[in-house]
Amino acid sequence: MSYFSLSNKKKLAADEGFSILELIVVLVVLSLIIGVAAPAIIGQFGSAKNRTAGIEVNRLKTNVEMFRVDVGRFPTNDEGLQALLSAGDGVAGWNGPYVDKAASIVDPWGVEYIYTVSDDGDTIEVSSLGRDGAEGGDGEDADVSSLN
Repeated sequence: MSYFSLSNKKKLAADEGFSILELIVVLVVLSLIIGVAAPAIIGQFGSAKNRTAGIEVNRLKTNVEMFRVDVGRFPTNDEGLQALLSAGDGVAGWNGPYVDKAASIVDPWGVEYIYTVSDDGDTIEVSSLGRDGAEGGDGEDADVSSLN
């Protein structure tokens, strides 16, 4: 019986592991899957930044409107979104900060959001020029605005 047991052990030892050909086939299949899936995943990261910018633009617009409720006017173009962080000189009724930190007024591409108030002081816009930092564009380069 000991001979039979020894023979089976030798057989099992010879069958263990993978051949080089099997490993190469697995690596080729994984490379093909990554080659097809990676561009789709990377595209989702870009559109996620645009969606994030859209959400943040609307949040900042709401914060500016809260500033207006407290102070009685929108921040001026000179004050900009910085008025949400700290009270400027002579701003009566300021009850902020209206955003948690300075990073709250920076878009996903690391540029401060653009804030404009109309000449009559009744209309505001908070916007981002997207990844390219230029007007217009598609995809991740598209502009995001609170007016849209």
